[in-house]
Amino acid sequence: MGFAATAGGGVSGPPPGAAPESRWRSLAPLLAVCAGYFMVILDVTIINVAVPVVGRDLSASLTGIQWITDGYTLVFAGFLLTGGALGDRLGNRRVFCTGVAVFTASSAACALAPSTSFLVAARLLEGLGAALIVPGSLALLQQAYPAPAARSRAFGLWGSMAGIAASAGPLLGGLLVSTAGWRWVFLINLPVGVACLVLTLRHVAASPRHAGRTLDWPAQCLVVAAVALVTAALNEAGRRGWSDPVVAAGLGLSVMAVLALAVRERLARSPALPPSLLRSRALSGGALIGLLFNFGFYGMVFTTSLDFQHQRGFSALGTGAALLPAVAMTMFASVLSGRLARTTGDRPLVVSGMLLAALGLAGWGVAGVDPAYLLLVAPMMAAGFGTSFALTGATSTVMGAAPTAYSGTASALFNTTRQIGSATGVALGGTLLATATDYNAGTRLSMAIGALAYLIAAVLAWRCIPAKPGRTQHA
Repeated sequence: MGFAATAGGGVSGPPPGAAPESRWRSLAPLLAVCAGYFMVILDVTIINVAVPVVGRDLSASLTGIQWITDGYTLVFAGFLLTGGALGDRLGNRRVFCTGVAVFTASSAACALAPSTSFLVAARLLEGLGAALIVPGSLALLQQAYPAPAARSRAFGLWGSMAGIAASAGPLLGGLLVSTAGWRWVFLINLPVGVACLVLTLRHVAASPRHAGRTLDWPAQCLVVAAVALVTAALNEAGRRGWSDPVVAAGLGLSVMAVLALAVRERLARSPALPPSLLRSRALSGGALIGLLFNFGFYGMVFTTSLDFQHQRGFSALGTGAALLPAVAMTMFASVLSGRLARTTGDRPLVVSGMLLAALGLAGWGVAGVDPAYLLLVAPMMAAGFGTSFALTGATSTVMGAAPTAYSGTASALFNTTRQIGSATGVALGGTLLATATDYNAGTRLSMAIGALAYLIAAVLAWRCIPAKPGRTQHA
């Protein structure tokens, strides 16, 4: 895979004999954006292995340990749309760099935390930095690589970062905790953040600003409330069960916030989510597909991790190694789908990817009671390959359906629905494991539900994603 700079600042395939300097200039924006995104997603999962050690070292209560883990996710998911709106208004590069700086500084604060409360506060700030990074990452890639083929390849590698970071988190976390100590789980972000910031400032062009667009703060607050409430409720559902009053109250309040948001958007002069965007079948359908495949993939990673550790006696490091087949497939699938997108279009990639992932999870579900690990390698590879294969096309569809002035908002909407899908998959997986007659039965049922989610995503992709390559809803 290669990219080469064009005269207009875009990127296309490198000409024969392209100079190394030209190749570096064309790859630098991709490296910068992917480094920031990898750092954000890694922090969602790498902490899971470190939390027991952190709790003992800082004498944290159970509530404190939960907030160390969940506080980051709540702020991250809740402020994604705000980060996208700020990027569209102030310039995506500026907001992206601000997010990287906030994330890096708060990671240093996490590493130096003397108490549980200090660490929780630093994790909340880390989540805010993440919410500023992610929407701008897709918008900057769209800006840096306007040529359809190069953009598809860039989106493919960007998407593979999520699967690699999420699955590698337990492995890397276990390695760091067992050798250097838990504080290095956060210190590892510092060189990555500094490199990301330097690369972005040097090699990513400044983004257009739309300063005349006012931010609808009441709508932004309602979005934050709705996403934070539903994410918190889903996280608690994994521990308390779906019938718990706290979970029911969180879900009910989130529905009320969504209804209030719908009323507000009808009245607002500059809505946070313009109705024209939501009416786009490609954009709204692509966002829903993102929710479904994150539901399936992260539900699989969560239940698989617990199965390997609790049922099979794998260590945290061994569990990370056991998940490597799925991780390896994500990178390969992303590169392949990016190369195929120009000739096939996005629809075949998403449909076939979702069908393959559904087949993988269904294969796990019917593998029998306590199947040997080798029998599970192929299902994991199929799920990892299919999800990453589809992600490139779904991302291209969502970003291509949005006007340039709303690229940050479209990216934020897509990533918000994906975060909700991840939280739902993890919460449902935890509930099924806790309430099933036996652990293996809960795992198999979770895989079957994930396979159904993938099948629904395949049907949506067939109906919502444009059939012809390069076709979009907006100029």
